[in-house]
Amino acid sequence: MRRTALTTAAAAVALLVATGCSGSGPGGGPGSRISAPATASSPAGAASGPAAASPSVPPAKGSVRVVSTLTENLKSPWGLAALPGGDLLVSSRDEGTITRVDVPGGKKTEAGKVSGVSPAGEGGLLGIAVSPSFARDHLVYAYFTTASDNRIARMTYDPSKPPGEQLGAPDTILRGIPKGFVHNGGRIAFGPDGMLYAGTGESGATGKSQDKASLGGKILRMKPDGSPAPGNPDKGSVVYDLGHRNVQGLAWDSSGQLWASEFGQDTWDELNRILPGRNYGWPKVEGKGHKQGFMDPLEQWHTDEASPSGIAYVDGSVWMAALRGERLWRIPLDGRESAGAPQSFLKGKYGRLRTVLSAGGDKLWLVTSNTDTRGKPKRGDDRILLLQVR
Repeated sequence: MRRTALTTAAAAVALLVATGCSGSGPGGGPGSRISAPATASSPAGAASGPAAASPSVPPAKGSVRVVSTLTENLKSPWGLAALPGGDLLVSSRDEGTITRVDVPGGKKTEAGKVSGVSPAGEGGLLGIAVSPSFARDHLVYAYFTTASDNRIARMTYDPSKPPGEQLGAPDTILRGIPKGFVHNGGRIAFGPDGMLYAGTGESGATGKSQDKASLGGKILRMKPDGSPAPGNPDKGSVVYDLGHRNVQGLAWDSSGQLWASEFGQDTWDELNRILPGRNYGWPKVEGKGHKQGFMDPLEQWHTDEASPSGIAYVDGSVWMAALRGERLWRIPLDGRESAGAPQSFLKGKYGRLRTVLSAGGDKLWLVTSNTDTRGKPKRGDDRILLLQVR
C-alpha cells in the first residue's frame, strides 16, 4: 500500500502561486489569452502553439435525442467508466458498491463493495476509472471518502468470480485529501497522456484551496501508482493547479486540452480550461473576476442554472451535467475558445443530472442523480440514458 504525504504538496503549491501570478492570463482582462506551457506531446498532455491539433468546430446550434434507457433503479449513482468492449461500471455513492451494466442489454451485476467507504453528505464512493492497461492488469480505480479523509485506491476486477465478490481489496495509492460533509470533489479520469487526474474539493474550508500544504481544492495529476507524474509543476508533488472550490468534472478535447467543471458558492458556476501551475482563484474570486494572477473561466452560470458535476467532450462540444439546474449544457468549442453561446437541453425532464461519458461517435451516456437525498425520485430512478448529440 503506497502512501503520498500531504507535505509533498507544500513546495509545489508555493511554486504554483508564483507561476499563477505571473504574466497576464484570462484574469487580466476579458480579451487576454494564455497558451499552455506544454505541447501536445509533453507529459502534461496540454496542447499549445501552431502545431497543436484544432478540434472540429461544432455547429452553432446543437441537438439532443434520447435514444434509449439502458438501465433503471440505480441507487445514488455517481461515477461511470467504460470497460473494454463497451460495458459500463457505475458506482453507488451511499452503498459503496460498483455495479457492472451490460451494453446494450442493461443487465446489472454487482461487482462488489469497496471496503473503507464511509458515506455521509456529499461523501462516499465517488468517481471510478478503468486502467488504460486493463487487458493486462485488470485494475479499476476509485475515489472515496473514509472516516478520516478522501483517498484514491485501485483494485482488481475479476468478473469470473460470483457477483458481489469480483473486486479485490483496495490498494490505496493516495490518501490525505481533505473530507467534509460537502465539497469532496471526487472525479477521476485517465488523460490522453496515460496519467491519472483527480478533481478535489476544499471540504467546506475555503482556505484549503490556496493552502500550500493541502491537497484540497486542486486538480491532481499522478502516475497510475499514485506517485507524482512527470511534467508536473513540481516534480515531487501530485498537485497540478490550485484555487478550486469543488471540481467534479474532467474531460479532454480532441487536441488534448483539459477542461474542468466547478461548483460556485452563491453566484457563479464555472467551466475552466486547465493549465498546469495556474491559480483559479477560489476563494478570492468566483466566476469571471478579471483579476491579475487568476484564471477566469471560459463560461459561467448562475448556480440555480447549473451546479455542474460531470463533463464529457463529444462532437466538438463540452457536455455538462447539471444537478440543481436539472439540465444538460452544451458548450461548443472552437479551439480553446467558445464557438457559440452555451445551450441547455432536457431541462427538468429527468431531474438532477450527475455524470456524462462519451459512448463513441455522436453518442453520450447520461446518469441521473435523484436518489442522492437532494432530488425527487420518480419511478425508475436513477437511470442511465443513451443520447445522440451534436
